Amino acid sequence: MTGSDEDPRVAELRTAVSRLRRELAALPSEFPDRVIAEDELAALAAMASGGSPEVPRLRSSLLLIAGAIGSVSALARGLSGVRDAVDLFGESPRA
Repeated sequence: MTGSDEDPRVAELRTAVSRLRRELAALPSEFPDRVIAEDELAALAAMASGGSPEVPRLRSSLLLIAGAIGSVSALARGLSGVRDAVDLFGESPRA
């Protein structure tokens, strides 16, 4: 897919996930759920590179990431960026 054909929501998600992954990698301290955050960020990156992510899966990953790094204040801005990018996809359909 060329850059002009790309969904801008996907581009925003890719950028936000990349930013948070860099911030997490630069964080010198360890915390108990760091691996969970890293795994879910990798999953979000894969969904973004696939081009058309599923909203329920995006929200599930976001929840796991927020739970894993929610108390790490140094990552708050990056987490907010990922949340905003996921919100661009709208609400997940109710069953």
